[in-house]
Amino acid sequence: MKKILFVINTLGLAGAEKALIELLRSIDPKKYRIDLFVLLNQGELIGEIPYYVNILNSDFDACPIHTAEGQRHLLGRSIKALLHRGTLFRCLAYIVSNLISMIKEHRVQCDKLLWKAIAQSLDPIKDTYDLAVAFVEGGSTYFVGRKVNAKKKVAWIHIAYGIAGYNKRLDEGIYDFYDRVYGVSEEVCDSFVNVYPEKAPIVNVFHNIVNVDAIKKRSLEDAGFDDNFEGIRILSVGRLVAQKAYEVSIDAIKILKDRGIKLRYYILGEGNRREALEEYIEKLGLSDTVLLYGNRLNPYPYIRQSDIFLHASKYEGKSIAIQEARILGKPIIVSDCEGNREQIRDGIDGVVCDFAAEGIAEALSRLISDESFREALGNNAGVRILGELDKAEEIRGLLELV
Repeated sequence: MKKILFVINTLGLAGAEKALIELLRSIDPKKYRIDLFVLLNQGELIGEIPYYVNILNSDFDACPIHTAEGQRHLLGRSIKALLHRGTLFRCLAYIVSNLISMIKEHRVQCDKLLWKAIAQSLDPIKDTYDLAVAFVEGGSTYFVGRKVNAKKKVAWIHIAYGIAGYNKRLDEGIYDFYDRVYGVSEEVCDSFVNVYPEKAPIVNVFHNIVNVDAIKKRSLEDAGFDDNFEGIRILSVGRLVAQKAYEVSIDAIKILKDRGIKLRYYILGEGNRREALEEYIEKLGLSDTVLLYGNRLNPYPYIRQSDIFLHASKYEGKSIAIQEARILGKPIIVSDCEGNREQIRDGIDGVVCDFAAEGIAEALSRLISDESFREALGNNAGVRILGELDKAEEIRGLLELV
C-alpha cells in the first residue's frame, strides 16, 4: 500500500485546516495509508480528522488555537521547541539577519521569522513515504523539505505569498526540495511565481475542497443568532488578526449607524486582536452594534441567517468562508484584493469594493437599501459555485505523484 504523509503547522479553526480535512476525506484509505503530523501538536479540529488517518503526534492538545488560552499554550510549545537542543542558538544568525531586514521594511512578523527554527528543532520522521505534503506555508514546508524522506514532495500555498511577507531570504532554497507546488487559486499561483519565477513549471492550481451537502445540512441545525434582532444582520467569519483588519469594516459600520440605519455586525472568530478590537468597538460607541461572537465549530446557521456576508481584508488566498457563504446563497461584499477578485464578479454574484471604510459603507448601503439586488446576488452566487466544486481531476493529479 502506498504511503502519504501530510504535515500542517496547527489544527486550529481556519481555512487551510478545513481544506486539509476535506482533502483527507477525499482519499481512499483502502488504496493509501495516510499519516498526519501537526508541527505544534495543537488544535481544536483534531476531532474532525477522519478515523482512518494515522496521527503521528503523541499527547495532542485539542485546545483552540486562536483563544487567549490557546495562544499561551502555543507560545509555550514554540519556546520549548526553540530551546530544544540549542536550536535557537544554531538558528540565531538566520533569525537576526531576517529580523534586521524586517525592521528595515517596517514589517516584523515573528511567526514567519521563527518557523524555520521550530521546524529545525523537531526530530525527523523515520518512515519513508511515497508522497509527502507540506499543506501550508512556513513551518510545515521547512520541515517536509529537510526532515522527511519521500519519493515525491508537494508544497501547498494558501495566501498571496510575497504580500503575506514570505520571501527567498526566509525560505533559504527550501522549494528546491519539492516536485510540485499547489496554489489554491490562479492569483495565489501568480503571487508565488512572482517570488519564484524559476518554479513556474511545477506550479499548479488545486482549489479548496468544500462539502456542499454537509454545509447545507449543518446550516439547518438548531443554532445561530439568539438576540431577536430585527434589523439588518451583517456577518464576517475569520480570525481576529492583522490581515483581516476588522477596524476598517467597523469604521464602515460606524458610518452607517450614524446615518440612522438599523443594523448589527457580527464577527465569528478568535485571534490575537480580540482585546484591541474590543477596545476599539467601545471607543466608537458600538458595543451594542458590533458583536465579537468568538469561534463557532458550526458557523453555517449564522451564515444562513445573515442578510449580508462581509469579507474585507488586506489580502487573501482563496477564502473558504466566501465559498461557504456562496454555497448558502448569501449576498457577499469583498474587498478588492488577490483571492477575492477570483471568487466574486462585481454586481453579478457579489460586490467588490475598495478596502476603505467609505468604500465598504457604500457597498453595504447599496445592498441594505435594495432587497431585490441582495436576492439576485445571493441566487447567482449559489448557482455559480455549484459549477466550480468538482475537484476529482485535481485529486487525481495529486495521487498520480504517488
